[in-house]
Order: sequence, then structure tokens, then C-alpha cells
Amino acid sequence: MDKTLLGGLSPRTFLRDHWQKKPLLVRGAIPGFDGLLSRDALFDLARDEDVESRFIAHDASGWQLERGPLPKHLLKRPKSKPWTVLVQGLNLLLPQADALMRRFAFIPYARLDDVMVSYATDGGGVGPHFDSYDVFLLQGSGRRRWQISAQKDLTLVDGAPLRILRDFVPEQEWLLEPGDLLYLPPHYAHNGVAEGECTTYSIGFRAPSAQELGTAFLDHLRDRLRLDGMYADPDLALQDDPARLPPAMIDHVADMLGAIRWSRSDVEQFLGSYLSEPKQHVFFDPPDDTLSLKRFAQKVSKHGVRLDTRTQLLRSGRHVWINGEAVDVPQGSTETLAALARDRLLAVVPDHAGTLALLHDWYGDGFLYPGADGD
Repeated sequence: MDKTLLGGLSPRTFLRDHWQKKPLLVRGAIPGFDGLLSRDALFDLARDEDVESRFIAHDASGWQLERGPLPKHLLKRPKSKPWTVLVQGLNLLLPQADALMRRFAFIPYARLDDVMVSYATDGGGVGPHFDSYDVFLLQGSGRRRWQISAQKDLTLVDGAPLRILRDFVPEQEWLLEPGDLLYLPPHYAHNGVAEGECTTYSIGFRAPSAQELGTAFLDHLRDRLRLDGMYADPDLALQDDPARLPPAMIDHVADMLGAIRWSRSDVEQFLGSYLSEPKQHVFFDPPDDTLSLKRFAQKVSKHGVRLDTRTQLLRSGRHVWINGEAVDVPQGSTETLAALARDRLLAVVPDHAGTLALLHDWYGDGFLYPGADGD
């Protein structure tokens, strides 16, 4: 990892002293960085029905929120008025954005979420708010002034279309220039306001709630649950009120359901699938003219393979998951797949029949493609 990204701190020191504890401001975290795409290219994405985008404006009458795809007239609003365009999942659309997100690989891929880009006119922003997850705010073009606060009062404005803090009391303030980086832990109040036109890139992290995890895990168990036997009551006793739920029935069913068990291994399998599952709007594009296994093997032997930016490949021990599915790992492929998961490319693909067959299947699904250097 380049030493400037965390201001000279090692990842170990950052995790110990700052991660989920306190903010960090880094001047010149990525020297020479002024963004990944032009304003027009950003607007084109915001108008795409397959891209998650938002338009936010505010004036004396309050806040306005429009969800994409955004109509052209919104994007021609006068620059003299404060407004913002947000595009989510930029890492799924641009290899450069995916590469930017992977600079933060000192955090497990299972926690990385996405890169969001925001364009704002002078005075534009999304209002004082807080996030439930960690975020790195990287300044692209232009300048944005950030105010932050460790305040405990996180009460929101009633009826607003956005999660705006009702009483924001800033404690620190900085003007970020291109390439500057601000890290904020979860629930840290902050407000960013553009000074002139600017773009900001937000690297966000997954932080599912206990309710989300519990619901998804129960769904995972339901799909795999196998309980033997049927309800039976050969010793059914006569009762005076037939509308009363028999206590013996309650006890018997409680015993039957008590057979539901799970282990750490079940949780491991659940997390691998759950955290590698693509978002609902993500679809993969199989190649137009699929190479035969033989041609594929010849090509990757020379050029390697690279995962598609939308692909999430996770592993734990000898277990591997790709895009929500557990992988039946061929014997002798574990180390190769571990390297692919870690580096997201293989410059050299071993001449191993099981590995090549698996990679060819993934290539046919659009999960990866030949060419470790992006060709």
C-alpha cells in the first residue's frame, strides 16, 4: 500500500487508533488525484436506468430529492443554485473506481461496499447527516468544506426527504482540496458543502444490522433445514374447551423445533454466500462469442485472467464463494483461487484441468475474462 494514503500511518496503526474510533484527515492522500470521470460522463450515468442515482437540491423552502434515472432538465439546472448529483456503485461501472476501492484492501473485501461519486454546484451538499457505516471521503475536482461533530444527539428533521440532522453542532472544520482524504467512523455527524463546483468520492463499507443478518440467516437455514418426523399425539387427552390450545401440543412442538441447530460452520457458509451476493440491480454479461475450453486455456496461459468489477469472490479456509454461490473447489485449485480472490487477477494461470474448467465456467457466466492487464 502506498504510504501517502493514510498520511504515513501503517494500516495496523490506522486500524488500532482510528478505525471505528476517531476521524483522520490526510492531506494529499492520493497526489495528483482530481477525479475519475468528467461531469458529462457522470451525468450520463445518472440518466441510465440501470444505475442508482439521486438529485438533491435545497433552498429556503427546504430539500428536494429525485431518484434516477434523472431527466435531462434536472441536470441543466442553473449552477448559481446549490444542487448535487449522486451516483452509487461507481466501482461496478468503471475499472478505475474498482481499483480505487481496492486501495483500501487493508479492510476485508467482505466489508467493502461501493464507491459513490457526488457532483455539486457552489453551496451544494446533502445536509448535515450521519452514516451507519465507516466512510472515506476523497476529494476529486474542486473543493469541499467539511464540518464534523462527535455529538450524541442524532435526532432527524421530521418529514424531510433526506436524513437531515435537526441540531448539528460542528466541532471541527476543514477545506479539502483534490486528493485530500477524510475518514469518519460510523455515526459521526458531518456536513460537506461545495465551494465552487466539485466532485467527491465516497468509499463506503458494509455494516448490516443485526435484524438484517438474522433475517437473512434464517432464510439461509430454511433453505437447508431438514427435520424428521411429523406431529403426532397418540396420548391426546379430552379437554373441556376445544378452542384452548393444548399445553401438551405447545410442549411437543417446542421439542420438535428444539431440533433446529446451527454451528459456526453454518454461519461461515451463510456469510460467504450473503456477503458475496451481488446487489439486486447487478447483472452479468456473458461473452458474445464464448471461447471453447481449449481456446480459453490457450489465451489465459498467455494473458491470465481478471475478475469482472462486479464479481465478489470470497474465501474462508478451503471454502470459496462467488457472487452468492458456494464453489465446489477442484482438488489442487485452492491456492490458485485464493490468489485470484486476493489480487482479483492471475497473471499466470496454472495448467491444471480442474482450475481451467472452473475458470472457463465463470468466464461463460461473465464473472471474469481473459487478460490480467485489462485487455
